[in-house]
Amino acid sequence: MPGMRAKSVTKKLLKVAGAVAALYAAVAGALFMVMLQTPDSFARTMKHVPWPAMAILPFKQLWNVARSGPLKVGDTAPDFSLESPDHTARFQLSSLRGQEPVVLVFGSYT
Repeated sequence: MPGMRAKSVTKKLLKVAGAVAALYAAVAGALFMVMLQTPDSFARTMKHVPWPAMAILPFKQLWNVARSGPLKVGDTAPDFSLESPDHTARFQLSSLRGQEPVVLVFGSYT
């Protein structure tokens, strides 16, 4: 009978491990789907995710895939237009193409 009991315990442990693995995959998949959303939608969801989850889930790897985009090193930057700070003019990135190097810095210094 001890052999039967060991098989039963092993079977139960495998079921629990399978359930934990399935739950982990489902949560990681849901997180990846959230990462594909707009930044606002992503932020609204992530404010509810506890910090310990970041240590358990493959956050960085998922983020790098979700936000990689189609551009590669050496590709031409996508064109865009920005309004001047005083709202009197617009700037088009493509207007500088072929003239001089352009550095784009996105962020806040406040």
